[in-house]
Amino acid sequence: MIEIGVNFVSYILQLLVLLMYANTNKILLVDDDRDILEFLSYNLKNEGFSIYKSMNGTDALKTASCVMPQLILLDIMMPEMDGIETCVKLRMLPELKNTLIVFLSARNEDYSLIAGFEAGGDDYITKPVKPKVLISRIKALLKRYDGEEEIKTLITKRLEFGNISIEPERHVLVKDGEEFTIPRKEFRLLMLLTSKPSKVFTRTEIFDHLWSPDNSDVSDRTIDVYIRKLRARMGEERIITVKGVGYKFEP
Repeated sequence: MIEIGVNFVSYILQLLVLLMYANTNKILLVDDDRDILEFLSYNLKNEGFSIYKSMNGTDALKTASCVMPQLILLDIMMPEMDGIETCVKLRMLPELKNTLIVFLSARNEDYSLIAGFEAGGDDYITKPVKPKVLISRIKALLKRYDGEEEIKTLITKRLEFGNISIEPERHVLVKDGEEFTIPRKEFRLLMLLTSKPSKVFTRTEIFDHLWSPDNSDVSDRTIDVYIRKLRARMGEERIITVKGVGYKFEP
């Protein structure tokens, strides 16, 4: 009887731990600097996040596929496989299509930032950054991700526009029978433009939809990156530039 009681208590404790982590946002930290990993891990764990760590891109791909994190904080300057290449490969994994990828890098040049978004990044934060600011940005991203009601209302609907169709549930765009899996941030822009065909969305509206107000390091050129990527998949005639105003989708 005693043995049964001990086993039962052990089972309950394990179940409680599983339930606790089921409601915890998982974050994967990727950086080749062990001190930075420990510093970030300490601060984020104190905020209740479940933290996983990798010191290179190859290990990050394996860990991400295994733990399915809600967010990946990714350094750029790493040996063997840098952060840009790692991001590209992460975006090729269908199971991580909804995972947020945030670059955390000491490089603050425009071309590095644009390269990060081109690779499929959702945000770009430059080092050094105060822990409170970083945590605030992460929480804002996760909150924005959880509260995207506009996309949620369309999640089960297949959209048809002539030779183009959009499958929101799979984040897939199909053109002339060819499928394209769209990264999360780019997909949000696609859903915004196609939600009201022929309506002109200003750059301000696009910025507000894709980023939080504290993203002061995001430039107009970053929006151009996403527009260019959509045009490459859909065709130049589908995404129209209205000079001095913004962009619209023509069905």
